[in-house]
Amino acid sequence: MLSAVRPVTSLLLAILLLMAGSGFMGTLLSVRLEHAAVDALLIGLVTTAYFGGLTLGALYAGRVIERVGHIRAFAAFVALLTASTLSFALRQDVALWTALRFVNGLAVAGVYVCLESWLNERASREGRGLVLAAYMIALYAGQAAGQFLLELDRGPPGLPFIAGAILISISIIPIALTRAISPTLGRFPPPSLGRLYAISPLGMVGAAVVGLILGAFYGLGAVYAQRLGLGLSGTAGFMSAVIVGGVALQWPLGWLSDHFDRRRVIVGAFAGAAAVAAALALVGAAGVWLLLLGGLFGGLSFALYPLCVAHANDHVEPEDRVSATGGLVLVYSAGAAVGPMGAALALHLFGAGGLFGFIALCAAAALAFGLWRLGVRPPVPNEQQ
Repeated sequence: MLSAVRPVTSLLLAILLLMAGSGFMGTLLSVRLEHAAVDALLIGLVTTAYFGGLTLGALYAGRVIERVGHIRAFAAFVALLTASTLSFALRQDVALWTALRFVNGLAVAGVYVCLESWLNERASREGRGLVLAAYMIALYAGQAAGQFLLELDRGPPGLPFIAGAILISISIIPIALTRAISPTLGRFPPPSLGRLYAISPLGMVGAAVVGLILGAFYGLGAVYAQRLGLGLSGTAGFMSAVIVGGVALQWPLGWLSDHFDRRRVIVGAFAGAAAVAAALALVGAAGVWLLLLGGLFGGLSFALYPLCVAHANDHVEPEDRVSATGGLVLVYSAGAAVGPMGAALALHLFGAGGLFGFIALCAAAALAFGLWRLGVRPPVPNEQQ
C-alpha cells in the first residue's frame, strides 16, 4: 500500500498544508455572517460564489498548466489564494466577501487540477484507488485540523485570515522542492462534457451530485450546527467530526474499489449517505448522536468524489488525463455552486433539518442513476480498473 503512495508524498503534504489554511474559511465566513444575522440565502450566495470560481477555474486551469507546467502553475494558484484570503480581513461585507470567495474558488480549482492530474499520471492502474484515497485523506485531514483555527476568532478579527494565509503560502515548499517528476507538457484540450459522459456516465454524474452534497454541507453545515444550539467550539467539533469521518473511510473504500466492481462501491456509498443524511435531518438537538452520525455521513459522502474520479480514469487514455480531470472538477464545481442555494432554500423553509433533507434527496437521486448504470453496462474487469 505504502509503495503506491511514497512517490507522491510531496504532493500529499502540499494539499495537507493548503487545506489546513483554506479549508476552514467557508465555516468561518458562515459563522460570522450568521452572527451578523445575515439571511441564510445570502450566506448560501457567498458559498455559491466560491464554487462558481471553482467551476470557471476548472475550465481554464489546464491552459495555464499547458503553458508553464505543473510546478509553476501550482505556485501561481497558491499565490492568488494567499492574497485573496488575506483580503477578507479588510472589511466584513457580503459583496466583498462574495467576490473574494469567487477568487478563492478560481485558485483552488487550479490547485485541484494540478495535483489530481499529476497524481493520476503517476499512479498505476491497480493502485489508483489507493493513491486517490491517500490524496483525499491528506485533503480532509488538513480541513479537519483547520476547523480548530476557528478558535482564533475569539481574538483580533484579522487573526484567522493571517493564520490561514501563512499555512497556504508554505504549501508551495513541498512542490518547489519535490524530486517527483512532473507530467510531460503537451496539448491539454478543454474539458468536453459530452465526451466525458460518453466515457463514464456514472463518474460524471456522480461527481456532479457529490458537488451538490458537499457544496451544501460546506456552505451551511456551520449554520445547521449553530441553529441546533452549538457554540463556536461545538460548531468546529461538528465540522471536524464530519471531515474526520471522511478521512476514516477513504482508504478502506479505495481498497474495496480496487478489488471489486468500483461502481458497486459507489452505489453503496450513495445509499449509505442518503440514509445517514435522512437521520441527520431528524436530529433535533446537539449530542453524541449528532457527532456519530456526522462522522458516518462524512465517511460515506467524502469518499465518493475520489471513487468517481478513479472510475472515470478507468476509461481515460493517459493523454486525456488533464482534460478529464478538468471536466470532473468542472461538473463537481457546477454541482457545488447550485448546492448551497438549494440547501439554503430548504433550510429557510424547513429549519435546520432542511439542509440534510436536501442532501438525502440528492444522494437518493444518484443512487437511482447508479443502479440503472449497473444494469446497462458491464463492469470493467478488476485487472483493468
